[in-house]
Amino acid sequence: MLESELLNSDMPLHLKNRAFRCARQHLDSTPSNKLNSRRLALALSLKKEFDSSYGPTWHCIVGTNFESYVTHSIGGLLYFSIDKIYILLFKIAVEPLDH
Repeated sequence: MLESELLNSDMPLHLKNRAFRCARQHLDSTPSNKLNSRRLALALSLKKEFDSSYGPTWHCIVGTNFESYVTHSIGGLLYFSIDKIYILLFKIAVEPLDH
């Protein structure tokens, strides 16, 4: 089983659990020999899963070494790691620009 760690979150428990399950399933089902492709596919998988289930404007960053500062919607931030792969999943509110 892959080791995981919650690093930061203001996300409700049911959303966190869904993200953990989705990430674990993805990582368990893909070969680890191409780590960059695996991380990109995980980010796309989580984004698509959350966009389709909870509405658009979810973003996902996956890597082994990155720093980030993001603005997110309340209840829409999850930062965790699984087996030394760090995952930042967050939702932003999109408002139309006034011209």
